[in-house]
Amino acid sequence: MQTITALFDDYDDAADAVGELESIGVPSSDISIMANNARGWYRNTQSAAAEDAASGAGIGAVVGGAGGLATGLGAMAIPGVGPVVAAGWLAATAAGAVAGAIVGGAAGRIIGSLTDAGVPEQDAHVYAEGVRRGGTLVTARVE
Repeated sequence: MQTITALFDDYDDAADAVGELESIGVPSSDISIMANNARGWYRNTQSAAAEDAASGAGIGAVVGGAGGLATGLGAMAIPGVGPVVAAGWLAATAAGAVAGAIVGGAAGRIIGSLTDAGVPEQDAHVYAEGVRRGGTLVTARVE
């Protein structure tokens, strides 16, 4: 299994890339997306029933292309990175890191998660900084 990662300037472009990955057969459970939300562009306006369904499925449940991806997004604040919205396996790891992190620890855990998945450490630092500066990161585990 390899990890493929790309940093996008625009969330819509990243969401399109996720849709393309799904259309060629990459399972949704092997795709993650993380976007900076410092400007508050993403607001979770789902109904309570939708939120319950999403939480029951887990943060890694990204189903049905960009539409499903949007419903799977969860908001969190990552020390050293700032407010982000994320979905997928990397987001689940980051959420766990945030739960027990001291300041700066979660950003390090994102970098650690990427490096554990095979992303070179220097690249992982660039990706974390790219998200901090407003980018959107798409990561996929592929054969």
